[in-house]
Amino acid sequence: MTVTAAFLADLRSCLPSDQVLTSPEDLIVHGYDGTWLDHLPDVVVVPRTTANVAAIVQVACAHGVPLVPRGAGSGLAGGAVPACGGVVLSTTRMDQILAIDRSSLIAVVQPGVVNATLQNSVERLGLFYPPDPASLNQATIGGNVATSASGPRCLKYGGTKDYVVGLEVVLASGEVVRLGSRSHQPTADHHLLQAFIGSEGTLGVITEVAVRLIPKPEHRGTVMAAFNHLEDASDAVSRILIAGVVPLALEMMDQVTLRCVEEYLKVGLPIDSEAMLLIDVDGGTEAVGLQVDLVADVCRAAGAAIVQPAASDAESARLWRARRSTSSSFGRLRPNKLGEDISVPRSAVPTMVRAVQAIAREYDLLIPLFGHIGDGNLHPNILCDLRDRTEMTRVVAAARAIFAASIENCGVLSGEHGIGMLKRDFMSQCLDKGALALLRRIKRTVDPMGLLNPGKVFD
Repeated sequence: MTVTAAFLADLRSCLPSDQVLTSPEDLIVHGYDGTWLDHLPDVVVVPRTTANVAAIVQVACAHGVPLVPRGAGSGLAGGAVPACGGVVLSTTRMDQILAIDRSSLIAVVQPGVVNATLQNSVERLGLFYPPDPASLNQATIGGNVATSASGPRCLKYGGTKDYVVGLEVVLASGEVVRLGSRSHQPTADHHLLQAFIGSEGTLGVITEVAVRLIPKPEHRGTVMAAFNHLEDASDAVSRILIAGVVPLALEMMDQVTLRCVEEYLKVGLPIDSEAMLLIDVDGGTEAVGLQVDLVADVCRAAGAAIVQPAASDAESARLWRARRSTSSSFGRLRPNKLGEDISVPRSAVPTMVRAVQAIAREYDLLIPLFGHIGDGNLHPNILCDLRDRTEMTRVVAAARAIFAASIENCGVLSGEHGIGMLKRDFMSQCLDKGALALLRRIKRTVDPMGLLNPGKVFD
């Protein structure tokens, strides 16, 4: 759509001039996210306060203009792309840590605070905020809440949804509501805040987030284990948990991923192995040592060809750098990628990985796969070249086949990236018909004009 002069005049009348952006370059950089999807907004607004946001939403509602909340734009499902034009509301200037309460173990932040900034700030005080998506150095807390992001540490500590205790939200009417409680106790609002976690900006604009913290663990240890057979790696995961160890993180990289990363970093990864596990444990110094030894023994018993406990923090950092460099390494092979996100029961991980490998062969594509194997959250990355239309046809077909395989294996469409635009057409296949109808009724109730992030989540 094209916004009217009257709309722009009303917008400018309620905001400082530097908060309304209309230059071509500003529109372009706010028209895409971490996918290849893009669509120009008509105007970008960069509020600093909840009052600013409320004013923006009220003007958009009065003129019937679509509004898309946006954090850092690092999402991988098209959730921040302004599919219908209109207004992109960027929260990047709402980047203040408002409070860190050490006695109550609570932090209160604006939505534009970067995840890593919050982590570093609380760790300096001996505290810990566990959710750590791979994009933690770019992704904002507001975006993490909108997509219900998690990360490698979710197996032991849970994801974003497990730490949000309070939200301030601007509804489609412009009304500001507060949900949840900072008291660590259940509230009388029927846990309404959970409805907004993972809602991808379709129900309201998040303007403040309260999260719970925990004491920072004293120490951590890392074990790398390489397996000649994927099934053995999956078996090792089950054995580790049965042995009574709940790792801080339990990551898997398949052979294609290992070779991509090794070509990029040259750090000596076991590229002849079919799968590599990266296992972190944490706790007291003595407990960590015992857990490292136990994990190493379990991996050997499960058939690991190589087991390497990290001898130092530097060695642990080297191994984790390899895990966090996956996306960068893929760019050396192909100019583009479709980074997917599925989750299946742990017992179905080997079957799902084999299915992805078969899909790669069927569609003649390179699909490295890695993920949080401890909770079955896998990330197949379809490498491609957007300029090759024939290849892109195969990419789309392969993505659909991966989604279908996930559903067939009792899985879900997203573990942490959200639904956005890329997966919305599969919602009817993965959700009960009645549940999907209920979601639509909730959406119509809180956003009757359908102006909040239209074209997302719902097919």
